[in-house]
Amino acid sequence: MINRRLFLKKTSLGVAGLGVITELPHDHLFASVELPRSTPEQQGIRSADIRKFLEAANNSGQEFHSLMILRHGHVVAEGWWAPYSSEHRQQLYSVSKSFTSTAIGFAVSEGLLSVDDPVIKFFPEAVPAEVSANLAALKVKHLLMMSVGHAKDSILLLEASPPGVTWEKTFLSQPVVFEPGTQFMYNSGASYMLSSIVKRVSGKTAQAYLTPHLYKPLAITDATWTENAEGVNMGASHLRMRTENLAKFGQLYLQKGKWNGKQVLPEKWIAEASAKQISNGANNSSWAYGYGYQFWLNPPCGFRADGAFGQYSMVLPEQDAVVVITSESIATKTTMQLVWDLLVPAMTAAPLPPNATERNGLCTDLKALKYDPPKLAVHSAMVAEISGKEYVLDKNEFNAQSVSFRFVGDKCVFTLKETGKPDIRITNGMNHWIREGNRKPRPHSLFSLRRIDFDSIVAASATWQNENMLLLTWRLIETVHSDSLTCIFDDDKVTINFLFSVARLQNKPDDRADITGKRIG
Repeated sequence: MINRRLFLKKTSLGVAGLGVITELPHDHLFASVELPRSTPEQQGIRSADIRKFLEAANNSGQEFHSLMILRHGHVVAEGWWAPYSSEHRQQLYSVSKSFTSTAIGFAVSEGLLSVDDPVIKFFPEAVPAEVSANLAALKVKHLLMMSVGHAKDSILLLEASPPGVTWEKTFLSQPVVFEPGTQFMYNSGASYMLSSIVKRVSGKTAQAYLTPHLYKPLAITDATWTENAEGVNMGASHLRMRTENLAKFGQLYLQKGKWNGKQVLPEKWIAEASAKQISNGANNSSWAYGYGYQFWLNPPCGFRADGAFGQYSMVLPEQDAVVVITSESIATKTTMQLVWDLLVPAMTAAPLPPNATERNGLCTDLKALKYDPPKLAVHSAMVAEISGKEYVLDKNEFNAQSVSFRFVGDKCVFTLKETGKPDIRITNGMNHWIREGNRKPRPHSLFSLRRIDFDSIVAASATWQNENMLLLTWRLIETVHSDSLTCIFDDDKVTINFLFSVARLQNKPDDRADITGKRIG
């Protein structure tokens, strides 16, 4: 299972993209969209200021995937950097924690538990033989505010639980070194335990429990959430949904739990979850302004759901605004700082006069957002020699058996075979993206060691770097990340080396060994 800290350690950062799109109030492309649209000026933001933000984002060195700005309940700007687009789910990483907290909020409102309940109450079969005073004092609210008392994040230990040992038992067996509630320490294991508590008290996974309580009222229909082997949603991560649905979540919190005039989530819970429950640092970090119930407080104002590599639903009550960003940022503070510096100060109290020139320019800018594929040569003399031929691979850490390359017109079809698993077949556009028909299953050989254990649509391209070197670029657009394979042909041999997007963005080498193979037939 993936976890944020291990992933950050094993990789670094990476991304890919192509998107497009619109902020027009009357011509949105997808009928399922339900948030109302407006112009920026009508809601007190200059189109010119949003254009400045887009320019800064594109020049920031971070890779944005999507952006949605809401003001006074209206979407005033939205964009996807192609090949990312509005109909695809986005990988949210630790934004998932805020949804887990929300599930706890609903359970509290239904009287299924209290935040003052001892954690061991819910897992009598998993409690150690000797219960320390600190473990006995550990309450649900301490899980929520990341003040468990562990010396380090427990998620890796949970994931490494031996066969037959539940994650809950592993968690409760860890020493509670500090008195719960006294020290902040980011602990994804705590978020998992909250998800498990939801299942214990409701009889449903957090995902199933949120469906009637949150998803249906907000018309969120596309969310998926990975479960561990015990049938518990990961809690800390692994939730995916479309950008607009993440915006709805932020808007619900901005509206203090009301949706279409109905109190969906109690206002009291919103206030508690978004308040500073614990101090989490005294430095100038964007993560040191206090922590609520699985929400971070923003430096300028408000609070946010925050996920690794720059996934955000920022709630700004003073501005009556929500800003949603999905991205693959290697400097997530930079991504947030653009919002604090360029968008927050630009929001005025009153509507502004229309500015057709700037508004049309903004629409053009939004529609032009994209990441082009690498574009070098589309032909090589090698094609006649290698097309359709199978390369049997030498023993490798991926257990991949063979690969082949078939060139048809302006496409290169890459096929990967692995013993005991379905073939992966990726159709790459020569110097252009192809999405249709491309999907990475979960998990599979080359990708599984990257810990991207989601299935995903793949936007794929191919280009010849020279006569013997073919570059394949795969943007896994329902995840945060992407991958590149450089295939070097030498007589009847092939060598494939890798560059994961995290390494690429950090300008570092990939940590996977090359694989080699020999052509047969």
